[in-house]
Parts: sequence; structure tokens; C-alpha cells
Amino acid sequence: MAENILDNDFQSSGIHLDAENRGYLAEVARWSRFLAIVGFISIGLLVLIALFAGVLLGSVAAEMGGGLPMNPGFLTGIYLLIALVYLFPVLYLYRFSTHMRNALHSNNQQALTTSFKNLKSCFKFIGIVTIVFLALYALLFVFGLAGASMMGM
Repeated sequence: MAENILDNDFQSSGIHLDAENRGYLAEVARWSRFLAIVGFISIGLLVLIALFAGVLLGSVAAEMGGGLPMNPGFLTGIYLLIALVYLFPVLYLYRFSTHMRNALHSNNQQALTTSFKNLKSCFKFIGIVTIVFLALYALLFVFGLAGASMMGM
């Protein structure tokens, strides 16, 4: 009678969450937490690089005696944009791991649902970014072919 809540909920829908599956989910939660923490550290490094890239690029160009081919502020903006885009999947992954651990330790159905919701959001975000990059690659390919054909290659 003292079966855990998660087992009862899954059994009523035809899915059973046994000890082995709970172990797999606990391991996934640990690894996703590790990857999220590494992601947060990477984002912090990207922000630091963004803040100092313009200064470093400007000083290197000044020592070489030439002008910069691009604005150092542009490079800073690119790095900050990359860090911002990277933040969302890392944050979703961290939330997934935190809620999954909570769900497994306290048999909390709401935490389990929230956990899977964050995992879904993580993959959805990565999927959308992948589609955007594939579309950009396709456009670059088409423009490259058009440019090459105009040059008579």
C-alpha cells in the first residue's frame, strides 16, 4: 500500500517506473546537472572573453600599426549574443536536473512533470536553433552558387 506515487501514476497510464528506471533517471539528472554547470562556466568565460576581446583586439591592431578590419564592439556583441543563445538550453537542462532530483527524492509528481517540461524546452530550443542554422547554411550555399556562376566559374 505504501507504493510510491510515481509508480501509481505511471501504472494507471500503462507505464511503469520501476527501480531500474528510477536509477536511470537519477543518473541522467546527475549528468545533466554536471553538463549544465559546465555550460554555466562556459557562458561566464564567453562573457569575459566578450568584454576583453575588443580591448585585446584593439591593442593588437595598434601594435601592428594597422587598422582593424572590423569594429571591436561588433566582436564583443557577437560573443555576448552567442553566450545569450547558449544560456537558454543550459538553463533548461539545469532546471530539468534539479526538478528530476526533487521528483525522485520526494515522489513529487509535479516536480517530475516540470522536469520533463524543461527537458522538452531544452530540446525544442536546440531543434529551433538547428533549423535556423540549416536554413542559413542553405542560403549561404545558394548565394555561393549564384556568386560563382556570375563570376563564370
